[in-house]
Amino acid sequence: MDFIKMEGIGNDFIVTHHVSPDSVDAIVPRVAVLCDRRRGIGGDGVIFILPSDKADFRMRIINSDGSEAEMCGNGIRCFAKYVAFEKLSNKKKLVVETLAGLIRTENVGHGLIRVDMGVPHLSASEVPCTISMEQVKMYPVDVLGKTFEVTAVSMGNPHAVIFTDKITDEQVLGAGPVLEKHPYFPKRTNVEFIEVLSRLETRMRVWERGCGETQACGTGACASVVAGILNGLHDNEVIVHLPGGDLQISWNGNPQDPVFMTGLAREVFRGSVEL
Repeated sequence: MDFIKMEGIGNDFIVTHHVSPDSVDAIVPRVAVLCDRRRGIGGDGVIFILPSDKADFRMRIINSDGSEAEMCGNGIRCFAKYVAFEKLSNKKKLVVETLAGLIRTENVGHGLIRVDMGVPHLSASEVPCTISMEQVKMYPVDVLGKTFEVTAVSMGNPHAVIFTDKITDEQVLGAGPVLEKHPYFPKRTNVEFIEVLSRLETRMRVWERGCGETQACGTGACASVVAGILNGLHDNEVIVHLPGGDLQISWNGNPQDPVFMTGLAREVFRGSVEL
């Protein structure tokens, strides 16, 4: 399998269009080995670029633990850059079919990809979350003897957003994996810990469902900004500082309107692997 190793502000992926749709499921059991950073290529997941009868292309993304994600914000930017690198399309704007619906990307130059991430899903049933509230905002959840106030948002995949005065390893590496598998989240959840730096800036670390802590999470950054706006913590356009780099996220606060994300994506190296 020929591939390009790509990264979007530190969230890294093995990306390929050299696999037929019928062959993807046969490769899924090998994804954990491919993503192993000592015995494989290394990555947070594998992205398959496939034909679509609904859009320009279809994306399947398999996490490093072999589970399939509905969508990935950093992954979709890498997807769009790969399409341009490999000249699979000459369009600057693409429509990509994902398990979270149709996602629109635009190559805006200078290495930046702008993504229409779609509308946020705010009801508990849509996240999904079993907390008995129509919309879960700052709901206290007890984990490891501490209480975390959770705001639940779906960007096509579930997120538990937690605002804190100071992000710590104890929160991300200790509470993160417990919250990921908490009974409140029947499909598990991504967990974001957020420091609000100003009305225009936040800092974020994320424990990703199926991956562990990663350098960045695009859908998580979007969910965190939506949560911050819902709770009146910052403005509608925010720079989110992640360990791997920065993302610009904007949302006008109307639940019927989409969230937009802009950030970098780049090629790391190319290769081929014997499956």
